[in-house]
Amino acid sequence: MTRKESGLITDGFVVVGGMKVHYQRAGSGRPLLLLHGLVGSAKNWRRNIDFLSQDSDVYAIDLFNMGESERVPGLDAGLEATADRLAAYMDALGLDEADIAAHSHGGAVAMMFAARHPNRVRRLILFAPANPFCDLGHQLIRFYQTRFGMWFAQQIPSFPRMLKATALSRMYGDPSRVSVGALEGYIEGLHIPGTMDHVLQIVQRWFVDMGLLRSALEHLVAKPTLLIWGDRDRAVGLSSARELQRILPQSSLMVLPGVGHIAFEETPEICNEAMRDWLSKPLASEARVTVGRHSEPVAFGDRLAERGAA
Repeated sequence: MTRKESGLITDGFVVVGGMKVHYQRAGSGRPLLLLHGLVGSAKNWRRNIDFLSQDSDVYAIDLFNMGESERVPGLDAGLEATADRLAAYMDALGLDEADIAAHSHGGAVAMMFAARHPNRVRRLILFAPANPFCDLGHQLIRFYQTRFGMWFAQQIPSFPRMLKATALSRMYGDPSRVSVGALEGYIEGLHIPGTMDHVLQIVQRWFVDMGLLRSALEHLVAKPTLLIWGDRDRAVGLSSARELQRILPQSSLMVLPGVGHIAFEETPEICNEAMRDWLSKPLASEARVTVGRHSEPVAFGDRLAERGAA
């Protein structure tokens, strides 16, 4: 294991199954793993790590074959294999148990990990996780499963920066909230050979993995889970959040008005406080959050109504 300090955040590598996995670490306390989405990296959490490290030992991971982690050709990209690899990552760092905050496809990985290794996950925080109940983007997924779609995907790293910036802004409810440096967290790793091959392997087995995840969700019924969604999410629809919440009785749903798919980057102050509050609650009281007189399980609703998402 190697680490290099940079301010309060250290960059490190740990060997997992013969491959070097990069992570950023800060703070002390109970371990908290941060998992990025499909073409993201540990850098996506740059507006969250410092805050969360006040109470937790934070590990923002460059998932396997992504970010600054080593590229391994032919690595099994399936949800189950990735989840088991995450368990090996924790073993390598000497972590028996951790809280997990995860986004999009990383959220699907986190759910599969919690289902297969329940004793290693204390709580989940899922930002618009990819899930079996969302049909948004199915046509695009099918396109990238075609021969032409796979060729097209391989050209994406060479697209002009402006085009990539436009694509990122569409993931926000308010494009003006895209901060300086946000784009680099998504595009820097694309230029490393093997990245798009891995992404395409994930896409190729997307529907199979969503079927496996649907079956695995029954193992999460007792896991305290906070779901955070923007109501302008164009990638993973809010309607699927309601279905997830129905299946996961120990979950609460926080809906952010005017926010898109990457809530923790778009409104970091609100999301950071929500994560801290959720992680600090006694486990026995985490089942649901009741707002006012209503029993609808929407977490932190009054606070959002007062503050908005601006």
